[in-house]
Amino acid sequence: MGLARIRATVLDLAILAGHLLLYPTGLLQERPPATPPAESPAESPAAPPAGPPDGSPAAPADATPGAVAVLPTDGLDRRPVLLLHGFIDNRSVFVLLRRSLRRHGRRHVEALNYSPLTCDIRAAAALLDRHVRQICARTGHNRVDVVGHSLGGLIARYYVQRLGGDARVHTLVTLGTPHSGTRTAPLLAAHPLVRQMCPDSDVIEELRRPAPDCRTRFVSFWSDVDQLMIPAETARIDHPDLWTRSVPVKGIGHLALPVHHAVAARVREALDATDEAPADASGAASVA
Repeated sequence: MGLARIRATVLDLAILAGHLLLYPTGLLQERPPATPPAESPAESPAAPPAGPPDGSPAAPADATPGAVAVLPTDGLDRRPVLLLHGFIDNRSVFVLLRRSLRRHGRRHVEALNYSPLTCDIRAAAALLDRHVRQICARTGHNRVDVVGHSLGGLIARYYVQRLGGDARVHTLVTLGTPHSGTRTAPLLAAHPLVRQMCPDSDVIEELRRPAPDCRTRFVSFWSDVDQLMIPAETARIDHPDLWTRSVPVKGIGHLALPVHHAVAARVREALDATDEAPADASGAASVA
């Protein structure tokens, strides 16, 4: 085991200890705001945009291919952000990321707990659909952004690709999500959700199918020392029909992804940015 992997493991263990203390605070489902904010303007309809898939204005003719243009933040009522946790977890894992998003201009940040009794990614994706619709109704926005950690990212991707969620999800950011499947936990393979995360599962096969005209932007964070993603590159999205950007993460383990300050900064950038064109892994910036 290399030094970087040892350091990442130690950090993950420390984060796990802290998260166990916070875990009880996230057991109950989050209560939505009592009334929708009166000043929240509606966005334009979620129709397939002409130009970049995020609906932003066309880039100047002299723009650098793959460049990222960060949108202004002051005074904007930006899309709501929905946070979706991973396997055997709850919304408490996003305490620091939620705080970071709110401090940097995201007024509507919510987290969804799917039931610990959930045994099917498809059922969790259907729950996500209902929750997204409720957020849109409360805030007056037609689309939201979603950040999913691990299994949460796979649930959100299934919703976008297979249940028509691309009409309501503008950007999906995934953190350490097994997009191509992983065999990291053979001792847990008796659980249906774990089996659905295997490379040969029906769910993974469904996500490999064509997804023409998908309107959602995908940004996948994958770590070189993520010991739950085997191989590590499985956390990248590799699909010819999807608009994707890959962000390599150096020296940050699986449990640290949703709490690390450097990852949080890049997540904010991914949500606020508009890309002229999809970028492959070689063109993506990394988080050191």
